[in-house]
Amino acid sequence: MGKIISVANQKGGVGKSTTVVNLAAFLGSKGKKILCIDSDPQGNATTGFGIKKRTVEHTTYSVLIGKVRIQEAVIETEFKNVSVIPATETLAGAEIELVNMENRVNRLKMQLLSIKDDYDYILIDCPPALGSLTINALVASESIIVPMLAEFYALEGLSQLVNTIKIVKNNYNPALEIEGILFTMFDGRLNVANDVVAEVEKYFPNKVFKTKIPRNVRISEAPSHGKPIMYYDKTSKGTDSYTLLGLEILGEPLELPQKKRRGIFSFNKKGSE
Repeated sequence: MGKIISVANQKGGVGKSTTVVNLAAFLGSKGKKILCIDSDPQGNATTGFGIKKRTVEHTTYSVLIGKVRIQEAVIETEFKNVSVIPATETLAGAEIELVNMENRVNRLKMQLLSIKDDYDYILIDCPPALGSLTINALVASESIIVPMLAEFYALEGLSQLVNTIKIVKNNYNPALEIEGILFTMFDGRLNVANDVVAEVEKYFPNKVFKTKIPRNVRISEAPSHGKPIMYYDKTSKGTDSYTLLGLEILGEPLELPQKKRRGIFSFNKKGSE
Protein backbone atom coordinates (compact mmCIF):
# COMPACT_ATOMS: atom_id res chain seq x y z
CA MET A 1 0.00 0.00 0.00
CA GLY A 2 1.48 3.33 -1.09
CA LYS A 3 2.31 6.12 1.30
CA ILE A 4 0.88 9.48 0.24
CA ILE A 5 3.04 12.50 1.08
CA SER A 6 2.18 16.12 0.31
CA VAL A 7 4.99 18.61 -0.18
CA ALA A 8 3.49 21.91 0.92
CA ASN A 9 4.19 25.43 2.06
CA GLN A 10 2.09 28.48 1.22
CA LYS A 11 5.30 30.40 0.63
CA GLY A 12 6.48 30.35 -2.96
CA GLY A 13 10.05 29.72 -4.06
CA VAL A 14 10.99 27.35 -1.25
CA GLY A 15 11.72 24.28 -3.37
CA LYS A 16 8.47 22.29 -3.27
CA SER A 17 8.55 21.18 -6.91
CA THR A 18 12.31 20.67 -6.80
CA THR A 19 11.90 18.40 -3.80
CA VAL A 20 9.08 16.38 -5.38
CA VAL A 21 11.02 15.84 -8.62
CA ASN A 22 14.34 14.95 -7.05
CA LEU A 23 13.00 12.87 -4.17
CA ALA A 24 10.84 10.90 -6.62
CA ALA A 25 13.82 10.25 -8.89
CA PHE A 26 15.94 8.95 -6.02
CA LEU A 27 13.21 6.72 -4.59
CA GLY A 28 12.53 5.37 -8.08
CA SER A 29 16.22 4.58 -8.52
CA LYS A 30 16.03 2.51 -5.32
CA GLY A 31 13.37 0.30 -6.84
CA LYS A 32 10.33 2.06 -5.38
CA LYS A 33 7.37 2.67 -7.66
CA ILE A 34 6.54 6.38 -7.53
CA LEU A 35 3.61 8.52 -8.62
CA CYS A 36 3.96 12.30 -8.55
CA ILE A 37 0.80 14.40 -8.65
CA ASP A 38 1.37 17.95 -9.84
CA SER A 39 -1.27 19.96 -8.02
CA ASP A 40 0.23 23.37 -8.76
CA PRO A 41 -1.19 25.32 -11.74
CA GLN A 42 2.35 26.53 -12.50
CA GLY A 43 3.15 22.93 -13.44
CA ASN A 44 6.79 23.12 -12.37
CA ALA A 45 6.99 19.45 -11.40
CA THR A 46 5.55 18.53 -14.80
CA THR A 47 8.26 20.57 -16.53
CA GLY A 48 10.91 19.19 -14.18
CA PHE A 49 10.30 15.70 -15.58
CA GLY A 50 10.61 16.92 -19.16
CA ILE A 51 6.90 16.66 -19.94
CA LYS A 52 5.70 19.10 -22.62
CA LYS A 53 2.50 20.66 -21.30
CA ARG A 54 1.06 21.34 -24.74
CA THR A 55 1.06 17.59 -25.47
CA VAL A 56 -0.80 16.62 -22.29
CA GLU A 57 -4.37 15.38 -22.69
CA HIS A 58 -5.47 14.71 -19.10
CA THR A 59 -4.24 16.53 -16.01
CA THR A 60 -4.82 16.88 -12.28
CA TYR A 61 -7.63 19.26 -13.22
CA SER A 62 -9.35 16.52 -15.21
CA VAL A 63 -9.09 14.21 -12.21
CA LEU A 64 -10.38 16.68 -9.62
CA ILE A 65 -13.47 17.71 -11.58
CA GLY A 66 -14.27 14.08 -12.39
CA LYS A 67 -13.73 14.30 -16.14
CA VAL A 68 -11.52 11.18 -16.14
CA ARG A 69 -10.51 8.39 -13.81
CA ILE A 70 -7.13 8.99 -12.21
CA GLN A 71 -5.55 6.07 -14.09
CA GLU A 72 -6.22 7.84 -17.40
CA ALA A 73 -4.13 10.86 -16.39
CA VAL A 74 -0.96 8.97 -15.44
CA ILE A 75 2.09 9.51 -17.65
CA GLU A 76 5.16 7.31 -17.38
CA THR A 77 8.36 9.33 -17.43
CA GLU A 78 11.71 8.32 -18.88
CA PHE A 79 13.09 8.10 -15.35
CA LYS A 80 13.18 4.77 -13.54
CA ASN A 81 9.91 3.83 -11.77
CA VAL A 82 8.51 7.39 -11.84
CA SER A 83 5.07 8.33 -13.21
CA VAL A 84 3.36 11.73 -13.15
CA ILE A 85 -0.10 13.20 -13.24
CA PRO A 86 0.71 16.53 -14.90
CA ALA A 87 -0.67 20.02 -14.38
CA THR A 88 -1.20 22.98 -16.65
CA GLU A 89 -2.59 26.47 -16.05
CA THR A 90 -6.15 25.08 -16.40
CA LEU A 91 -5.78 23.74 -12.86
CA ALA A 92 -6.21 27.31 -11.55
CA GLY A 93 -9.88 27.08 -12.49
CA ALA A 94 -10.37 24.15 -10.14
CA GLU A 95 -10.14 26.47 -7.12
CA ILE A 96 -13.39 28.11 -8.24
CA GLU A 97 -15.15 25.01 -9.55
CA LEU A 98 -14.48 22.95 -6.43
CA VAL A 99 -16.40 25.41 -4.26
CA ASN A 100 -19.75 24.18 -5.57
CA MET A 101 -18.86 20.52 -5.92
CA GLU A 102 -20.02 17.71 -3.68
CA ASN A 103 -17.30 16.38 -1.34
CA ARG A 104 -15.04 19.16 -2.57
CA VAL A 105 -12.25 18.48 -0.06
CA ASN A 106 -12.28 14.71 -0.65
CA ARG A 107 -12.14 14.57 -4.42
CA LEU A 108 -8.45 13.72 -4.73
CA LYS A 109 -8.65 11.26 -1.85
CA MET A 110 -11.55 9.39 -3.47
CA GLN A 111 -9.70 9.12 -6.77
CA LEU A 112 -6.54 7.87 -5.08
CA LEU A 113 -8.39 4.96 -3.45
CA SER A 114 -8.37 3.12 -6.78
CA ILE A 115 -4.66 3.59 -7.47
CA LYS A 116 -2.90 3.82 -4.11
CA ASP A 117 -1.90 0.16 -3.94
CA ASP A 118 -0.12 0.38 -7.29
CA TYR A 119 2.67 2.57 -5.87
CA ASP A 120 5.12 2.59 -2.99
CA TYR A 121 5.05 6.39 -2.65
CA ILE A 122 2.68 9.04 -3.99
CA LEU A 123 4.12 12.57 -3.80
CA ILE A 124 1.83 15.58 -4.22
CA ASP A 125 3.30 18.93 -5.24
CA CYS A 126 1.05 21.60 -3.70
CA PRO A 127 0.61 25.20 -4.88
CA PRO A 128 1.94 28.14 -2.84
CA ALA A 129 -1.43 28.82 -1.21
CA LEU A 130 -3.70 27.23 1.38
CA GLY A 131 -6.72 26.95 -0.93
CA SER A 132 -8.84 24.06 -2.17
CA LEU A 133 -6.01 22.36 -4.08
CA THR A 134 -3.76 22.20 -1.03
CA ILE A 135 -6.63 21.13 1.24
CA ASN A 136 -7.49 18.30 -1.18
CA ALA A 137 -3.87 17.17 -1.04
CA LEU A 138 -3.68 17.27 2.77
CA VAL A 139 -6.96 15.41 3.16
CA ALA A 140 -5.63 12.67 0.86
CA SER A 141 -2.22 12.41 2.52
CA GLU A 142 -0.75 10.50 5.41
CA SER A 143 2.03 13.00 5.97
CA ILE A 144 3.49 16.28 4.80
CA ILE A 145 7.00 17.44 3.97
CA VAL A 146 7.44 21.16 4.60
CA PRO A 147 10.27 22.75 2.60
CA MET A 148 11.31 26.11 4.04
CA LEU A 149 14.09 28.66 3.92
CA ALA A 150 16.22 29.31 6.98
CA GLU A 151 14.95 32.89 7.29
CA PHE A 152 12.97 34.50 10.09
CA TYR A 153 10.07 35.47 7.82
CA ALA A 154 9.70 31.78 7.03
CA LEU A 155 8.79 31.09 10.66
CA GLU A 156 5.55 33.05 10.25
CA GLY A 157 4.62 30.98 7.22
CA LEU A 158 5.38 27.77 9.10
CA SER A 159 3.05 28.84 11.90
CA GLN A 160 0.22 29.45 9.42
CA LEU A 161 0.76 26.08 7.77
CA VAL A 162 0.75 24.28 11.12
CA ASN A 163 -2.60 25.89 11.93
CA THR A 164 -3.99 24.65 8.61
CA ILE A 165 -2.69 21.14 9.33
CA LYS A 166 -4.49 21.23 12.69
CA ILE A 167 -7.76 22.23 11.01
CA VAL A 168 -7.43 19.42 8.47
CA LYS A 169 -6.61 16.90 11.23
CA ASN A 170 -9.56 17.98 13.36
CA ASN A 171 -12.12 18.05 10.56
CA TYR A 172 -11.08 15.73 7.75
CA ASN A 173 -7.95 13.66 8.25
CA PRO A 174 -6.99 12.79 11.84
CA ALA A 175 -4.10 10.61 10.60
CA LEU A 176 -2.21 13.51 8.96
CA GLU A 177 1.27 14.05 10.42
CA ILE A 178 4.33 16.12 9.60
CA GLU A 179 6.82 13.83 7.87
CA GLY A 180 9.52 16.40 8.32
CA ILE A 181 10.58 20.02 7.89
CA LEU A 182 13.17 20.38 5.15
CA PHE A 183 15.50 23.35 4.97
CA THR A 184 16.27 24.27 1.38
CA MET A 185 18.74 26.69 -0.26
CA PHE A 186 20.60 26.34 3.01
CA ASP A 187 23.86 28.07 3.84
CA GLY A 188 25.24 26.86 7.16
CA ARG A 189 27.84 29.64 7.21
CA LEU A 190 25.13 32.17 8.08
CA ASN A 191 24.33 32.71 11.75
CA VAL A 192 20.73 33.57 10.96
CA ALA A 193 20.28 30.26 9.14
CA ASN A 194 21.53 28.27 12.11
CA ASP A 195 19.41 30.34 14.50
CA VAL A 196 16.26 29.59 12.49
CA VAL A 197 17.08 25.87 12.41
CA ALA A 198 17.56 25.87 16.19
CA GLU A 199 14.24 27.68 16.68
CA VAL A 200 12.34 25.20 14.51
CA GLU A 201 14.01 22.21 16.19
CA LYS A 202 12.98 23.66 19.55
CA TYR A 203 9.28 23.72 18.66
CA PHE A 204 9.28 20.66 16.39
CA PRO A 205 11.63 18.15 18.04
CA ASN A 206 12.47 15.16 15.86
CA LYS A 207 10.58 16.71 12.92
CA VAL A 208 13.46 18.49 11.18
CA PHE A 209 15.31 16.47 8.56
CA LYS A 210 19.01 16.04 9.25
CA THR A 211 19.63 16.65 5.57
CA LYS A 212 19.75 20.27 4.46
CA ILE A 213 19.47 21.06 0.75
CA PRO A 214 22.22 23.54 -0.16
CA ARG A 215 21.92 26.42 -2.54
CA ASN A 216 23.31 24.78 -5.66
CA VAL A 217 23.62 25.98 -9.25
CA ARG A 218 23.21 22.50 -10.72
CA ILE A 219 19.88 22.01 -8.92
CA SER A 220 18.70 25.26 -10.49
CA GLU A 221 19.85 24.23 -13.96
CA ALA A 222 18.32 20.75 -14.01
CA PRO A 223 14.65 21.76 -14.59
CA SER A 224 15.54 23.65 -17.77
CA HIS A 225 16.82 20.33 -19.12
CA GLY A 226 13.71 18.45 -17.95
CA LYS A 227 15.71 16.19 -15.66
CA PRO A 228 16.00 15.48 -11.93
CA ILE A 229 19.38 16.47 -10.56
CA MET A 230 20.66 12.88 -10.25
CA TYR A 231 20.11 12.40 -14.00
CA TYR A 232 21.49 15.82 -14.91
CA ASP A 233 24.65 15.76 -12.79
CA LYS A 234 25.17 12.69 -10.63
CA THR A 235 28.34 14.14 -9.06
CA SER A 236 26.83 17.40 -7.81
CA LYS A 237 26.17 18.40 -4.20
CA GLY A 238 22.52 18.62 -5.18
CA THR A 239 22.47 14.93 -6.07
CA ASP A 240 24.18 14.07 -2.80
CA SER A 241 21.72 16.09 -0.73
CA TYR A 242 18.60 14.58 -2.30
CA THR A 243 20.18 11.13 -1.98
CA LEU A 244 20.53 11.72 1.75
CA LEU A 245 16.98 13.04 2.02
CA GLY A 246 15.71 9.92 0.28
CA LEU A 247 17.67 7.71 2.65
CA GLU A 248 16.07 9.55 5.58
CA ILE A 249 12.61 8.94 4.12
CA LEU A 250 13.44 5.24 3.71
CA GLY A 251 14.91 5.04 7.21
CA GLU A 252 18.29 3.90 5.89
CA PRO A 253 21.78 4.97 7.10
CA LEU A 254 22.80 8.38 5.80
CA GLU A 255 25.84 7.28 3.84
CA LEU A 256 26.94 8.36 0.39
CA PRO A 257 28.84 5.88 -1.77
CA GLN A 258 32.57 6.31 -1.06
CA LYS A 259 32.22 9.92 -0.01
CA LYS A 260 30.50 12.29 2.36
CA ARG A 261 29.81 15.89 1.42
CA ARG A 262 30.37 18.67 3.91
CA GLY A 263 27.46 21.00 4.65
CA ILE A 264 24.73 18.43 4.01
CA PHE A 265 24.42 16.89 7.47
CA SER A 266 23.33 18.84 10.49
CA PHE A 267 25.31 18.29 13.66
CA ASN A 268 24.47 18.60 17.32
CA LYS A 269 26.72 20.43 19.76
CA LYS A 270 28.89 17.36 20.27
CA GLY A 271 29.51 17.18 16.54
CA SER A 272 27.83 13.81 16.00
CA GLU A 273 25.38 13.20 13.16
